[in-house]
Amino acid sequence: MSLDWTTAPADAAEHFARRLAVETDVSDVHAALESGRPGFVLVDSRSAGSWEQGHVPGAVHLPGRELAARAAAELDPAVPVVTYCWGPGCNGATRAALTLAGLGYRVREMIGGFEYWAREGLPVRTAHGTTRPDVDPLTAPAAVSCGC
Repeated sequence: MSLDWTTAPADAAEHFARRLAVETDVSDVHAALESGRPGFVLVDSRSAGSWEQGHVPGAVHLPGRELAARAAAELDPAVPVVTYCWGPGCNGATRAALTLAGLGYRVREMIGGFEYWAREGLPVRTAHGTTRPDVDPLTAPAAVSCGC
């Protein structure tokens, strides 16, 4: 099977620019949270069991199935939202972002989700406190940067 190369460069540029306008990654979210003034609220759209297993410190837990009913009471519409779910194999954060956008919120999706947050060794909160998992060398090799 060969790849179809008929997409015009301008169409590809528009597509990728639109993705960057609605996505962010775990590294950028972490840096913003560490700054103390992230400029957004981070929403974890996973189930209660997943939340209890571990979540990003400072995130708000609004399970996807409850999001539409609870958003107005728990989120300020003037504050942008970043959503996350489990990981790249799950579209829960995408569905949550779509729901919030439909309700009038400015929203982005954190690509990689909680899986890549933890795999990159970033802080994880549980009922027992905050820890930092070991870094997965496939996602964040020691002393190597992707340079992006």
